[in-house]
Amino acid sequence: MTKKLLNLFFILFSTLITAQVVGKVTNTKNEPLPFVNILIDNTYKGTTSNDDGYYELNITKPRVYTIVYTYLGYKTVKKKVEIDKFPYTINVTLEDESVSLGEVVVNSEDNPANAIIRQAIAKRKENLDKINTFKADFYSRGLIRIKDAPEKFMGQEIEIDGLDSTRTGIIYLSETISKLQFLNPDKLKEKITASKVSGDSNGFSFNNASDVDYNFYNNTIEFGNEIVSPIANNAFSYYRYKLEGVFYDDRGNLINKVSVTPKRENDPVFSGIIYIVEDQWTIYAVELDITGVQARIPAADILSIKQTFSYSEDNSIWALISQSLDFKYKFLGFKGDGRFTAVYSNYEFNLPLTRKDFGREIVAFENEANKKDSIFWNTIRPVPLTSEEQIDYIKKDSIQLVKESKPYLDSIDRKNNKFKLGSILGYTYQNSHKDIRLGYDIPLTGIQFNTVQGYTAKANLFFTKDYADFKRFFSANASLQYGFSDQRLRGVGSLTYKFNNTSRSFLTLSGGVRTEQFNPSVPITPFINTVSTLFFEDNYMKIYDRSFIQLNHSEELFNGFRLYSGLSYERRKALFNTTDQVFRNEDNDVYTSNNPLDETAYGVAPFETHNIFKANITAQINFGQEYLSYPDSKFNVRNYKYPTLLLSYEKGFGATNNDYNFDQVKARLYQTFNIADKGRFRYNLRAGKFFNADDIAFMDYQHFNGNQTHVSTEGNYTNVFNNLPYYAGSTNDAYLEAHAEHDFNGFILGKVPLLNKLNFNLVVGAHLLTTPDFKPYQEYSIGIDNIGWGKWRFLRLDYVRSYQSGFQSDAILFGLKFF
Repeated sequence: MTKKLLNLFFILFSTLITAQVVGKVTNTKNEPLPFVNILIDNTYKGTTSNDDGYYELNITKPRVYTIVYTYLGYKTVKKKVEIDKFPYTINVTLEDESVSLGEVVVNSEDNPANAIIRQAIAKRKENLDKINTFKADFYSRGLIRIKDAPEKFMGQEIEIDGLDSTRTGIIYLSETISKLQFLNPDKLKEKITASKVSGDSNGFSFNNASDVDYNFYNNTIEFGNEIVSPIANNAFSYYRYKLEGVFYDDRGNLINKVSVTPKRENDPVFSGIIYIVEDQWTIYAVELDITGVQARIPAADILSIKQTFSYSEDNSIWALISQSLDFKYKFLGFKGDGRFTAVYSNYEFNLPLTRKDFGREIVAFENEANKKDSIFWNTIRPVPLTSEEQIDYIKKDSIQLVKESKPYLDSIDRKNNKFKLGSILGYTYQNSHKDIRLGYDIPLTGIQFNTVQGYTAKANLFFTKDYADFKRFFSANASLQYGFSDQRLRGVGSLTYKFNNTSRSFLTLSGGVRTEQFNPSVPITPFINTVSTLFFEDNYMKIYDRSFIQLNHSEELFNGFRLYSGLSYERRKALFNTTDQVFRNEDNDVYTSNNPLDETAYGVAPFETHNIFKANITAQINFGQEYLSYPDSKFNVRNYKYPTLLLSYEKGFGATNNDYNFDQVKARLYQTFNIADKGRFRYNLRAGKFFNADDIAFMDYQHFNGNQTHVSTEGNYTNVFNNLPYYAGSTNDAYLEAHAEHDFNGFILGKVPLLNKLNFNLVVGAHLLTTPDFKPYQEYSIGIDNIGWGKWRFLRLDYVRSYQSGFQSDAILFGLKFF
């Protein structure tokens, strides 16, 4: 306790000796005011007050300053002070702002709020383009709390550092200091100079500027979902407006306070207040809320965003100077709240920046950015810490020192490594000091059934050695499976080494024997096949025996270009049904054979037993890929404006049956993107061609994901034909496969009275398959997604019709998803 008090005293003392202008902002009732903007007059140099009303303004030169205090709902205060020594204390009391309709006449025929919003919409693009480029300083702080945390989740004990006796406290606290560069319309580059995470001296905060870049001058704002701005071109289709009153700012500008409310409760829209400057029709501030349902963020109850802008006479620009994002969450027994605060300062506008100044690197960390000491942070931090945050840093840093010590790690390992009764199905031995884990598990999901092996049971063995927080690691894994009907034990093992966290180079050596589906994409899951087989006598899964040794390597050679390669030696052997067990057999049917070429060919092998070498190489090109640079790490960010292209070459050679040798080239192009407020569109195109492949083994054909059940087992609906038999259309020639789907995300159903209360989404899809020996096959689907109640939206329902030289059939499909 003494050490904690000394640390707290040190932080407070450091704050006093390093802060230049300090103080507290309160209202007339002496209550602290958080998020007050404090600026040097006519500049963008400033700060904001914290939750306790305290602020620190970094001024280094003694002279006369005019300091401006602004806060929505309160009169602006200007303080002209002559500062001759530091630190300098200024406490300020703000009075309530008088907001009045005055002589404004409101009637049903001429709503003045509508006229204001129409003007703001008309000037939206002009105001958006006023800032062509800028440089600025950026500060962000992220805080997430948990309240009344459960002691167990799914039977596992939950241990969270920093919680009090009520299991309440801060679970994440971080800060970021960075330099920004911007080029209109969407180029934003961030250089992070300092990063701090409570309880992790090696950590890097994940709250960066690009994640909180919410510009309401755009038609939509990416906020989980694409949310329609209150001043979007089509805003009147989504919002109702009411003029709450007007007031004058410190420069004499008339500010209109306009409330915005959704026309339909589940639309992707905000509710709250937007402040518009008269005549200029620019945004003065926003105070807007959105529910988790509207944002399509199931865990969130409500999210609140607050932005304030400041005007510079030198630049004639209203610029964002502060932003807060508050949220409350509740999901699966966990609940809490949090806030992400951002402060922008020291703007330089309309600089001679061009696209050449912006590459694909959108965030970069300086070396040692996460090693800054408390004196540095107390000097540069624009928003002072609250007492709660100060205590959390002290507590978590102390806990980290203890938890990183060898005696503590050894004691925890001794406790956790004890074999308990519940460890029969799984046990892990861990040496935390050496970063080693090993153990086994017997998963219940390994209990399956198929007509070849009968019932199966599975056991997994694992070993992992971590280097540098998993930037590098070595792992060894083995999996054993026993079939009770064919009475055979099969097993595979693998050795994997990850070389680095920048190009993410992996090398894997694997081998063993196991059963595999003829379609390596696994079109039917073992669980669905188990239910389908035992209860409905539909044994759709067709498998063969594969003994192999294989070497795989993957690495990103340069940004956006990743290369995968593999070489294997395989022995493939046909398998046959060994059981006819079934739970219900009302029609006295029998199982089909395990031959995917002929379901009546019992005991007939679809191929002869053979050995073969296989080599493959695939280039994955993520066009427009952006990335974040960390010391010794690189994290790629998909640019949804551009597609991903895969080019592959596969060769089978050295087969014991020469007819089984082959060559194949193939390509795939896919993309997912939002179309403003109209929903999300995705497509997936595949094409390929075989050479010298007239009589190859059937597992080397190109197979297409079909579905003969009424349950979707494919999370991506643009990767499956949901009304096509599993091996229909399989080819050893040329092929073309195309899928497209559009999720209207409430755009259509959200506008239908009464139906919009259900918050369902309309989804339409189209699918095409053609080969030289398979007439063009088409599927069309229409479905309802987001079916459920409250936060539990786990069901999708589709109607599918298929055509091939005319109508073929139709089906109803159920899809399950979990967040």
